[in-house]
Amino acid sequence: MLPRKLSDRRDVTDKDNLPAKRRSSQIAAVLLALALTAIPAAAWAQNSATARETIAVEGNRRIDADTVRSYFHPNADGRYDEAARDAALKALLATGLFDDVRIAQTGDHLVVKLTEAKVIERVAFEGNKKIKDENLTAVVQSKARGSLQRATVQGDVERIVEAYRHVGRDEVKVVPQVIDRGDDRVDLVYTITEGQKTPVRQINFVGNHAFSGRQLNAVIKTSPTSVISFLTGSDTYDPDKIDDDRERLRNYYRNHGYADAKVGTARAEYDPATKGFTLTFTIDEGPLYHFGDIGITCNVPGLDAAKLSPLLVARNGALFDGSALDKSDDALAAEMAKLGYPFAHAVPRSVNHPETGRTDVSFVIDEGARAYIERIEIHGNTRTRDYVIRREFDIAEGDAYNRTLIDRAERRLKNLNYFKSVKITTKPGSASDRVVLDVETVDQATGDFSISGGYSTTDGWLGEVKIGDRNFYGTGDNVQASMTYGQYTQGVELSATDPDLLGNHISGGVKLFYRQTIPSTYQSYGTDSYGTTLSMGTPITEQTNVLWRYSLYDQKVTLPSTVSASTESLPIQQAAAAGRQLVSSVGDTVTYSTLDNNKLPTSGLRSQLSQDLAGLGGDVRFLRTTEDVRYYQQLGGDLVAMVRGQGGYITGWGGSQVPLMNSFFGGPSLVRGFAINGFGPRDLTPGSTMDNVGGSMYWATTAELQSGIPGVPDEYGLRGSTFVDAGTVFGYKGPTSFSGQTAQISDSTVIRSSVGVGLTWDSPFGALTASYAVPLSKAAYDVVQPFNFTAGPSF
Repeated sequence: MLPRKLSDRRDVTDKDNLPAKRRSSQIAAVLLALALTAIPAAAWAQNSATARETIAVEGNRRIDADTVRSYFHPNADGRYDEAARDAALKALLATGLFDDVRIAQTGDHLVVKLTEAKVIERVAFEGNKKIKDENLTAVVQSKARGSLQRATVQGDVERIVEAYRHVGRDEVKVVPQVIDRGDDRVDLVYTITEGQKTPVRQINFVGNHAFSGRQLNAVIKTSPTSVISFLTGSDTYDPDKIDDDRERLRNYYRNHGYADAKVGTARAEYDPATKGFTLTFTIDEGPLYHFGDIGITCNVPGLDAAKLSPLLVARNGALFDGSALDKSDDALAAEMAKLGYPFAHAVPRSVNHPETGRTDVSFVIDEGARAYIERIEIHGNTRTRDYVIRREFDIAEGDAYNRTLIDRAERRLKNLNYFKSVKITTKPGSASDRVVLDVETVDQATGDFSISGGYSTTDGWLGEVKIGDRNFYGTGDNVQASMTYGQYTQGVELSATDPDLLGNHISGGVKLFYRQTIPSTYQSYGTDSYGTTLSMGTPITEQTNVLWRYSLYDQKVTLPSTVSASTESLPIQQAAAAGRQLVSSVGDTVTYSTLDNNKLPTSGLRSQLSQDLAGLGGDVRFLRTTEDVRYYQQLGGDLVAMVRGQGGYITGWGGSQVPLMNSFFGGPSLVRGFAINGFGPRDLTPGSTMDNVGGSMYWATTAELQSGIPGVPDEYGLRGSTFVDAGTVFGYKGPTSFSGQTAQISDSTVIRSSVGVGLTWDSPFGALTASYAVPLSKAAYDVVQPFNFTAGPSF
């Protein structure tokens, strides 16, 4: 802090006629004020009379002369020797307030000649496109209304260059320009030539035996340049992102049985020929481990370890999984805090036995040091609001310090995907038992805008415009809007979700939608629906959550306006004659997941049970239940096995039939190789359109092997699969007669099955999947379609 102006104290030593006692009290008051304001002038104050007689200040316009004198400290005999003058010179230059300071001695007098630094009126940036002005302003240290300092400006140039390195621009050039505005005021302009992006051309892994390079490439965020890099930006050379990739690789090995795995510093080599980097990750895998004995050692009096044992996620004999230790640690910390032991902490201590491939783990519980959180200081979040960050903490100011809960908060913040980086450290507080949490974050872009097109066997050719932000104005709210227009379908959807609407991570959301389909080769009728859904999500455990919802929507079946040679199926005529139907339903979806990766799982289980009850008002009454279970298991290399089971049941109640639009229809989502609405109960009345009229029950199973494509670079995101599907839809409960006519409904329970191959591309617009399947068993009237292709957005 710079000294305050001392002009208001110039008369203190000039009034020699004051009584000595009064003079002494005034000097004491001045000294106290100086001490309280941290002015480095205590020594000068004691010799102020001498200093005023021996020091003259010239050239100062804004800086008070006494402020300059406060930097001079005489020796014991009241004189300013060479050492004192040199120290004053360095101190004055260090303030940054002066461009030049010269000290001359004339007899017993010192003359200080100053050239004050100019004041920065404005800091501006020109030529920057990849980094916004506000982000560069946060990087540089030169600020408006501050003094212009050459060393700071040069440092700012280096800081800007470093910022561009983090967005893959190593050829950036920065030229600072000073524009004189008169009256010692200037504008500081940094002219930036961004240059070409310096991408990552190649990624190598050394020492990996358990997992292929393809698998490891799927773990990290950085990827080599490919034909889609301009969309994903994942080939950007960013040292921070590469450090994060190292940690991702280490955690991947740790979560898949390799407790001793180490990932060395990534080596980046620039190749002038390709104008890009080659990254090399060196990995020491170590042996594969399974869990051995797992227990709890409690050193806290009164805390019963037996009551805590059921909370352990790790199990004897299972493959070693570091995430299971983290989840166990989190569960123990939360439970001990509930039991009244907020300072107790559990540390998993592992003993590895390489000769047997076993790891014994003991969670040692000790009473930690009694420390409290004095403050939580958050900085770096230029967009995300503080409360969005604070709600990820299970602790607040004044609570007991608990390292486990702080680590959990850091993981949660990283999983939000709002930030480029998150780091939580501690600083000493105002007392020995107080700590300050320092939360450093770096925001990243969270907005999405896309215009895309594609083709699907369901909707034909279609295009979509989508805009949204998963961190809307830094509030953490997810706001999305999309419009789809296709060959057979069109629609609009608006949605907004607050992930912490009611606190405790209880989310709330609303969705408005409109969807219209027209007759196609798969159905002779059209549909029209619009409405809204209100939802609330409640987490139960780390693996389980429940989504509650209320839906209110209007639906109807429409007949084509053109005259057809075939008569509409009777159930279709009946559904169209019913006109618009208002559906009012409540429901829930319970999801349990232990998947290691939601985007590209290689191990774990995911189960989703959904129920909907319609009839709380509205025109229809039904109860619908569906279940979808998937299990993944890695077989070696990048070969992954997946088995899946699906099932559902719907029934009317209160004398109400299930509407046609709410029934189940068999197609490639259940058994590949069949057309949309290709199997299930069907109207076979001669002369009719012979539509699929839907069933009340279905089941389906899938066994599938997934792997990368040999010879295809990993960065293309292509994966192949072979599969066997089986299932059926049955249980027609709709009308069989209408207007005096009778329909011939075939409702066969024959099992439909197929075998085939598939290809999936993980594109920037989502997964694009093509499959070719050959039906092995079917009903005579089923409609097959061996080739199925789904591309572009799904509405």
